[in-house]
Amino acid sequence: MKKAIITVVGKDTVGIIAKVCTYLAEHKINILDISQTIVQDYFNMMMIVDTNQSDVDFDTVVDALAALGEEIGVVIKCQREDIFDMMHRI
Repeated sequence: MKKAIITVVGKDTVGIIAKVCTYLAEHKINILDISQTIVQDYFNMMMIVDTNQSDVDFDTVVDALAALGEEIGVVIKCQREDIFDMMHRI
């Protein structure tokens, strides 16, 4: 399984989860776990996804999610799980 961590942060607005999940579903990326919260109008979501069956390469997913974030007014980051784990060991 190829896992990735997706984070979404920004001002809360209608449709953030729907748009991110629609992109993932369209590219056969399975959501394994999801957590989201809203604190004083600020939206924060973290997802663990499986990219094993994805029909696009990982770099394309990273770029497309970043562009989607710009379009809807949030910041979306996507990192491979192993790199995410290494960064947070320090």
